[in-house]
Amino acid sequence: MNAERSQLYYTCVFLHVSFQAILNSVATSPRRDDTPCWLDAQTLRMLLGELQRCRQEAAPFKEVNQPLDTAIYHCGLLMAQCPAALNRQLCQHHLSAIMAPLKEATAQLSSSTQRTPATASSPRQRLRGWLGW
Repeated sequence: MNAERSQLYYTCVFLHVSFQAILNSVATSPRRDDTPCWLDAQTLRMLLGELQRCRQEAAPFKEVNQPLDTAIYHCGLLMAQCPAALNRQLCQHHLSAIMAPLKEATAQLSSSTQRTPATASSPRQRLRGWLGW
């Protein structure tokens, strides 16, 4: 894994863990389900900024562009309604919708390290791969 891919991988892991911690905090809150979750909007704003920066740095890695765009979209939806404009259940839904594509991006970045680039393989190796041999 080159340094740029590695940095992107660890940024995605950091973001996933951060949103997971927020989700766990919301889930274990003693408030009733019908009350607003009162998330810390400043923390969410910081994480959204980090997510957007991560997406810009991911431009050369096409396989993670869509998952990161999806995470940014859902984070934007959450920010538009936060704090106090949505109940805990909807807040948890948005947080899960942010974490799923982050997990996908992390998996894409880690799995692509085991693949050999097509340019490095011979035509015979590529043909064998296409044929499933």
